[in-house]
Amino acid sequence: MLCSSSIDVDTELLRCPRCGARLSAVDSGLCCESGHELAVEDGIPLLFWPNEWEDAKGDVTEQVKAFYETTPFPSYDDFDSLESLARKAREGGFARMLDEQVPPRVRILECGCGTAQLSNFLASGSREVYATDMCMNSLRMGKAFADRHRISRVRFVQQNLFRPAFRPNSFHLVIANGVLHHTSDPRKAFESIASLVAPGGYILIGLYHRFGRVACAVRRALFHWTGGKLMLPDQELRRADASDARREAWLNDQYRHPHESTHTIGETLGWLQRTGFAFVNSIPSSHLFQPVGHDFQLFEPSEPAGALERGVAELLQVFSGGRDNGFFVVLGRRLA
Repeated sequence: MLCSSSIDVDTELLRCPRCGARLSAVDSGLCCESGHELAVEDGIPLLFWPNEWEDAKGDVTEQVKAFYETTPFPSYDDFDSLESLARKAREGGFARMLDEQVPPRVRILECGCGTAQLSNFLASGSREVYATDMCMNSLRMGKAFADRHRISRVRFVQQNLFRPAFRPNSFHLVIANGVLHHTSDPRKAFESIASLVAPGGYILIGLYHRFGRVACAVRRALFHWTGGKLMLPDQELRRADASDARREAWLNDQYRHPHESTHTIGETLGWLQRTGFAFVNSIPSSHLFQPVGHDFQLFEPSEPAGALERGVAELLQVFSGGRDNGFFVVLGRRLA
């Protein structure tokens, strides 16, 4: 049954996640040209469709979906206004970098937005942002914040990134930050969302690093072995300005998550090449002794380091994982 709720999304961009056909608004819901009906709830199109993979292929989608429905991440408890969200985002560095370097009026898709803090922040800068996630609980939290603070250029859609609900080639920038490593098949997930990037547009992915994640893996093992009573220091948990809810959300995401995988910059270079993207940049750099400073230009094209130099630089991530929990970002540009 279709839910009686208005649709605050441009249906020209939408596609049926079941068959790929165009969607139209009907009776405050959506229907595709093949006759598949999809509901809209609280203004959010419910376009999640299961993978329907063979039983032999392991699928953690429903397990991860259930985890985030009960433990949305990140928490909004620290933010009582748009100004406080913007202040925290800029302090983090990465969001500030995007805000300074992504121009207004571009169309952005965030896949796996969680509670949509990044989407809300970027949309407040006059960009058209589509915040998507498979968990309705997270999307409701993000939309409630956007509605409360009148962030008018962000739209919310429930989708499975393996079954995209958008027209191919539609976005100037597609972001999947901290998402693909929680899927059953990160490379396949990358290929799926890469199809949504317009020619000349960009894709940005953030992943756990194979070597940088070692420190967190040790902390997580100790946490589980002691039933959560003991763990090595984690800088996020030690922050003086973090609320109890924020710490609990971090514990859930980092130490109780049901599934994660780890990757390397070299691995993602192969993903980019196979899907018709050129490498643009990475954080950290794939080159030795090239720290990312305050004025780092993420969208300024660079050449990746050669295999030997990159291999050494990636191995050294073992010693930096304590600072960033073993996380790295890669940006690619679609060639055609």
